[in-house]
Amino acid sequence: MTPDAPRRERVVLSQRRGARPVRTRAEVAEQTEVGEHLVRGLVRAQLGLALRIGLGVAALFPAIPLIGFTVDDFASATVFGIGVNWIVLALAPYPILYLAGRLYIRLAEQAERDFIALMDDEERGP
Repeated sequence: MTPDAPRRERVVLSQRRGARPVRTRAEVAEQTEVGEHLVRGLVRAQLGLALRIGLGVAALFPAIPLIGFTVDDFASATVFGIGVNWIVLALAPYPILYLAGRLYIRLAEQAERDFIALMDDEERGP
C-alpha cells in the first residue's frame, strides 16, 4: 500500500447515513414480511426437531418386538409367570416416550431462547 493511497475502511450497514435500524422485535410484533419470515424460521426449526425425534422413536419401537422374534431366550423367559417380552412391550414404550417428550421440550425452548436472544441482539445493535 502506497502512502498516497486512501486507507481502506470497512463499512457496516448501521454506519451508513440514512440506514434504517434493524427493529427485529417490532418486525415480529407488527407481523411484517421480515417478522413473518423470522417466525416461520423458528417454527420450521421446531418442526424439524419434532420430526427428527419422532423418527428416532418410530425407529426404536419396531426394535422391541423384533428382539422378541429373533432372540429365543428373550421370548421364553418369564418373571413372576409373565413373559419378559410382554413386560418389555408393556413397560418400555412409556419411559421412551417420556424422555423423547422431555428432550423435545428442552430443545424447542432452547430454540425459542436463541430466537429471543437474536431479537435482543439485533435491537441493541453493534
